[in-house]
Amino acid sequence: MKTSVLHWLLSALVLMLVANIVDGFVIESYLFALLAALVLGIVNAIIRPIMVFLTLPLTVVTFGLFLFVVNALMLKLAAGLVPGVKIFGFAPALIAALILAILNVFVFSLVPEPKTD
Repeated sequence: MKTSVLHWLLSALVLMLVANIVDGFVIESYLFALLAALVLGIVNAIIRPIMVFLTLPLTVVTFGLFLFVVNALMLKLAAGLVPGVKIFGFAPALIAALILAILNVFVFSLVPEPKTD
């Protein structure tokens, strides 16, 4: 439970950091960042697997690079569902998705895995 909350808070922090880096990606407050992290997690858990399956041939042809486009679409969808988050265009969403993927790998490599006893 503590690890899930930590992941959620770190996701919100990373989203705020990406919003400060990428022009055209705006998060109005920390509260909206927390809500966006929650919505993005739900979107990635429910809709992203369907999109990955439907775009599998294109993903194979592009050697997996099309997954960044899928991630950008999920980010745009989450931004559309959260009122305080705005992405102005597809290019900022794609750039934000790339930076978000890199930062998530770095940040979550520092978080210890939960112990299962």
